[in-house]
Amino acid sequence: MARSKISASVMAAVLAGLVLTGCDRGGLAESDKRNLDRFTAEEIYKRGEFELENSRKPEDAVFYFSEVERLYPYSEWAKRALIMQAYSNHRAQNYEEARGAAQRFIDTYPGDEDAAYAQYLLALSYYDQIDEVGRDQGLTFQALQSLRTVIEQYPDSEYARSAILKFDLAFDHLAAKEMEIGRYYLKKGHYAASINRFRVVVEEFQTTGQTPEALLRLVEAYLALGLTDEAQTAGAILGYNFQSSPFYQDAYAQLRGRGLAPEARGDNWLTNVYRQMIQGRWL
Repeated sequence: MARSKISASVMAAVLAGLVLTGCDRGGLAESDKRNLDRFTAEEIYKRGEFELENSRKPEDAVFYFSEVERLYPYSEWAKRALIMQAYSNHRAQNYEEARGAAQRFIDTYPGDEDAAYAQYLLALSYYDQIDEVGRDQGLTFQALQSLRTVIEQYPDSEYARSAILKFDLAFDHLAAKEMEIGRYYLKKGHYAASINRFRVVVEEFQTTGQTPEALLRLVEAYLALGLTDEAQTAGAILGYNFQSSPFYQDAYAQLRGRGLAPEARGDNWLTNVYRQMIQGRWL
């Protein structure tokens, strides 16, 4: 997140060059770092901004912002420094520390104009760790929960739209994990186990891009088990919603190869989905 997104109150303190003694080469001597109480909150804060802009290690900025909060608690500068701690830690990929600082800001200043940004940073600290399908899905659930908070509590903020987009991507990520496990079971011939995974995608993640493939895999799994009613119904749902999809073409070919057609048949969970999704009958 670009720093321009932070409110004007946080960004009001403009970099004023090297404001602390001993800073001519971009760093303080250890003696200066141990005696920051000789400097004002504004001076230390600006030094943190300088480090954030010029140092290759955002952790250097975190040190100064933390010192502002420690030496001048409950001051306006401490409030600004706290949100900047969250931002700097996130930039350093210290996600747990970023979450801690963001949560402290939300708890201490719930009505502040930067509370929305703090909540957004909190959500990002989870979201930016779920870029790989194989990662712990607990992070994805936490990202979804935090993103939903941004959307619901700060719907008019500048972060709401981004939160919605990321929410949809995280939701798709959960569906992708179900598909990954389902494909594994299908490949191993564990058809019932694979069906359970693909069913979750169809029933709980049907708005994601994983649904067409899930329906194809259901056709394959049910055909392997000889359950033709379910296979045909899955094909019918796939054809109605994703007729131009290559997944439908594959499913259609498999059904026709057995002399079957993609149509709703029998009385099973897929015919319930068919009635609800296609016929609009919920009872």
